[in-house]
Amino acid sequence: MKKCFPFAGSTFSFPGNPYIRTVKKILIIQTAFIGDVILATPLIEAAKERFPNGEIHFLLRKGNEGLFQGHPKIDRLWIWDKKENKYKNLFSLLKKIREEEFDEVITCQRYASSGFLTAFSKAKHKAGFKQNPFSIFFDHKVLHEKYSKHEVYRNLELFRYETLKKPKLYPPKIENLPEEKYVCMAPASVWFTKQLPKGKWVELCNKMNPEISIILLGGPSDKALCDEIQSQSKHPKIINKAGELSLLESVGWIKDATMNYVNDSAPLHMASSVNAPCTAFFCSTGPEFGFYPLSDDSKVIQVENLDCKPCGLVGKKACPKGHFKCGKEIKI
Repeated sequence: MKKCFPFAGSTFSFPGNPYIRTVKKILIIQTAFIGDVILATPLIEAAKERFPNGEIHFLLRKGNEGLFQGHPKIDRLWIWDKKENKYKNLFSLLKKIREEEFDEVITCQRYASSGFLTAFSKAKHKAGFKQNPFSIFFDHKVLHEKYSKHEVYRNLELFRYETLKKPKLYPPKIENLPEEKYVCMAPASVWFTKQLPKGKWVELCNKMNPEISIILLGGPSDKALCDEIQSQSKHPKIINKAGELSLLESVGWIKDATMNYVNDSAPLHMASSVNAPCTAFFCSTGPEFGFYPLSDDSKVIQVENLDCKPCGLVGKKACPKGHFKCGKEIKI
C-alpha cells in the first residue's frame, strides 16, 4: 500500500505534531555534486504532487544549474557560488532566503553550510538529517543511515514521503542521433578509485559488436582520457563527445542508448533519471552505501569478497593498499 503523508498544497498535520498548517512555498537545498543533486530531484516531484499550485525553489552550487534548464516543476533556481567569495555569498543567500518567508526549507546535506541556511531561514518548518551540525534547530530530523537504504529513500524521509520516487530530469530532444543502435560509455570519475581502469574500457570497446556505435561521454576534463580510449581501441565506430555536450544533452544521449556503461558517478544517476538501461562498475565503493542505479534495466558489476572493499563512502585519489584490485580484477 502506498503510504504518503500529505505535504505541500493542502492543510495537514505531521504525525506526532499537534498543529495544522498550510504550505505554500518550499525550498530544497542540495549544493553538493551533480549526482547528489540528481538524487534530490524526487523531492521536487513529490512536492509538485502535494503542492500543485505553489512555488518550488531549489538551491544548488554554481555549475550544476544546467541540469534544470527548462525544468517544468521548478519556479526558481537559487545558485551558490562556492568557488569565489564563498562565505560572503553564503550570507548574502541567507538574507535573500529570509526575505522569501518560506513555509518549508529542506536540506539534503549533512554539512554545516546548508544546515546554517536552513536553521536561520526563518521558515515555518525546517527539515534535515540529524548528523547536520545545525540539526538542533530543525523541526523534523532524520537519521542518515549509511547502509540502510537508497539515498533517494533517505531524502524522501525528510519530506515524510514513504514511497519511492525515482530521480527525474527533463532533457531536450537530441537531434541527429545515430540511426543504428548505440551504447554510451562514461569512463571518467573525479576519484581515481571509483574509475574503472582505462585498459578495461578499451577491452569493453573491443568486445562490442562492431555494428554498434560507442558514444564516449564526459566533461571537458575527461576528453583526454576518452581520446586515449578511442585511439587504443580497435572498435570502428567510436564517437568522442566528451567536452562537447551540456549536462542535459548528455542525459538526452543516455536516454536513448541501448545500454549505458558507467562508474559509481554522476552518469549512473543520469541514467536513473530517465530510466535508461545501465551497467555500473563499482570499484572501491559498493552499492550497499545506497547509490546504486534505479533504472528498471540495470546491473552492478564489481569484485566480490575483497577484504578491503569498500574502503570508503566516497572515492580516493589512490588505492590505500597500492594494488587497486577492486578495479583491476573486474571482469569484462
